[in-house]
Amino acid sequence: MFERTHINETVTVTNLRRLVVLRNIVLMAQGLVIILAIEILKMDLPVAKLLLVLSCYALANGYTYWDLGRRRDIAAPVFFLHVVLDVAALSAFLYLTGGATNPFVSLLLLPLVIIATTMTRRFTWGMAVLTMVAYSTLMFFHTPLQHAHHGQGTDFDLHVLGMWVSFLVGAGLIVAFVVRMAENLRQRDRKLAEARERLLQDEHLVALGTLAAGAAHEMGTPLATMAVVTRELEHSAEQMPEIAAQARILRQQVDRCKVTLSRMTAQAGQHRAEGGSGQALDDFLAQTVMQWQNMRPKVQVRQHFSGSHPAPVIVADTTFMQAIINLLNNAADAADDREVEIAGSWDARHLTLEVCDQGPGLPQPNTGFGQAFFTTKEEGRGLGLFLARAVMDRIGGKLTLQNRTSGGACARIELPLGLILTHGGNPS
Repeated sequence: MFERTHINETVTVTNLRRLVVLRNIVLMAQGLVIILAIEILKMDLPVAKLLLVLSCYALANGYTYWDLGRRRDIAAPVFFLHVVLDVAALSAFLYLTGGATNPFVSLLLLPLVIIATTMTRRFTWGMAVLTMVAYSTLMFFHTPLQHAHHGQGTDFDLHVLGMWVSFLVGAGLIVAFVVRMAENLRQRDRKLAEARERLLQDEHLVALGTLAAGAAHEMGTPLATMAVVTRELEHSAEQMPEIAAQARILRQQVDRCKVTLSRMTAQAGQHRAEGGSGQALDDFLAQTVMQWQNMRPKVQVRQHFSGSHPAPVIVADTTFMQAIINLLNNAADAADDREVEIAGSWDARHLTLEVCDQGPGLPQPNTGFGQAFFTTKEEGRGLGLFLARAVMDRIGGKLTLQNRTSGGACARIELPLGLILTHGGNPS
């Protein structure tokens, strides 16, 4: 429930908000105890002083609640002082109601539990010393309880009954709050693990981007040389049609490599929203499949797209297009260039896309898929799925892999379109 402080010694507002709730419970419980003690047990209590303590405590809690709306984080010492206020208010209440002889004195352990669960060791030791000093002081300085028309045995019975009620209240508060604190800490640990994984993935992407930029720079000159040589070879082989045709194919492939490198260089470092353009989703998917078919003309592709019309207008992100192309390439490789299937459906805010192959399927377990440099291909480098998954994570989508019952495997993209929709929404 409460979140442990980090190295920067701050506490989230959620911690203080939950502390305010706990204070409200304590205030209501103390008011109820005063009413029961006076009306049922007929105790002679300093009602005016008790009401003054509770009023000051309630005012402080009200100010804390009002102050919550202006903050996001709270310095750890400030949160500690809030808990010190709780100890002071409880100690004042106990001082006026019997001190250490009050069976509810064990509630002084609750602030210590909160600090021990949410803050660092030095604050925990500070609260431990404070609560021990408060308990010890109440043993010698307090206002004795005055009972009316009760004997010694009856007083002891009431004390035992109060200890029982105190135990039930303390146990209930600890279960209600500390268990939720522990769950919150487990959630924090999971978030930290996810953050570390994203950081590692970002490091891989930075490394790949650096290598890609270097490769684009280094390959520019040899590709230009190859283009000149193949063009001359094509002209010199005009009397040999077969060789001229092969030279023409080679030149076309070299030109495609040059275009790809030029596009990489032009788009490097540009923001997606700046580099992308608005395009209808169905046109974007059709263009992506067409571009891939130009790259792999021997592979048959069966496509089926359906959704609302007119289709949503999205930012035509080249990295998203490349992610789909990577999945199509993986499917074609797995199926040995046999038929590949791609199916997509969408509504105004969500896109589901599946790329399926007729290959041998995924080995089990497949937990390594999507990680950098993990591959099942003999000559693969493990980058296609890794980059596709990285793109999905960046734009808020999800990429999953699963085997088909009919044979082969499917890569499934689930993408909320909110992050890549243009301001125009749908095409006019």
